[in-house]
Amino acid sequence: MESIQVILKSRPQGTPSPDNFALATIQLPELQEGEVLVKNRWMSVDPYMRGRMVDRKSYIPPFAIDAPLEGGAVGEVIASKNSDFPVGSKVSSMLGWRTHFVSGAKGLTQLPTLPISDEHFLGALGMPGMTAWSGLYPVGKLQESDTVLISAASGAVGSVACQIALNAGATVVATVGSDDKADNLRAKGIEHVINYKTCGSLTKAIAAAAPQGIDLYFENVGGEHLTAALNTLNSFGRIAVCGMISQYNDTVPTPGPANLANIIAKRLRIEGFIVSDHWGQYAEFSKHMAQWLIEGKVEAESTVYDGIDQATAAFIGLFEGKNTGKMLVKLA
Repeated sequence: MESIQVILKSRPQGTPSPDNFALATIQLPELQEGEVLVKNRWMSVDPYMRGRMVDRKSYIPPFAIDAPLEGGAVGEVIASKNSDFPVGSKVSSMLGWRTHFVSGAKGLTQLPTLPISDEHFLGALGMPGMTAWSGLYPVGKLQESDTVLISAASGAVGSVACQIALNAGATVVATVGSDDKADNLRAKGIEHVINYKTCGSLTKAIAAAAPQGIDLYFENVGGEHLTAALNTLNSFGRIAVCGMISQYNDTVPTPGPANLANIIAKRLRIEGFIVSDHWGQYAEFSKHMAQWLIEGKVEAESTVYDGIDQATAAFIGLFEGKNTGKMLVKLA
């Protein structure tokens, strides 16, 4: 059995380009006892993967040159020598960026039978949804009375975070990069949506949308957004720092906000987090999220590219604002 894989040919300098990646076809080994052959049906591309393309020490090891990339995937067992994963089993893994793979049980999770589409296990019911929930609840201490500011609110994490906060009864202020994305969020019940590219002063736009101030900021962007949040947060406000996508492709360090003194004057609490730190609470999260999806209280949108040969374009598209909701690649 052959597998087509996406490999990292060189480490990007600035924004990744197609030249940093290549397709390779390899012959998979014969199955041994306890192993399965999986055909991937869906794979995920995520902004955090950009950090793994840099050769530096971090919370997760960097990708190796001339080796296949890794990431979330959902697939189907098409051959098995493991009774726990019979043929036809649907599984999730971190062995995306390839069409097929051979694996033992370690690293495979059998998907539960639910009346929802399999790709949701890479989106609202997977890592992005769990990230949104973790930033709002264990990190952000979300309360019904809160006014919550969410940046990159049309992305995989931000769009789910908006809907979770809305379901909790909070007031949501969202920022996006286009009028179409703003209209899409308003259709989900998010009343206060700001197009940061056309609003002029982001601080003034947030203050106008939330004259009572911001209690919790879900940070996905950094830069101008963090500056505006520090200006508009109430005393004892909280910032859950999920990502800073505006800086991922910088070749020189971005200067910090000039208004950091607001942290002292307003007695703010800022906490960065990695979703894996909270994975022990996945059962609690997934119980709520599955019900929200079934009841239509969370609408999980996806932007889909077709074929393993489009995986690189899908990944680069994350940094060009080409996704609404979860960016996915359909492999079969």
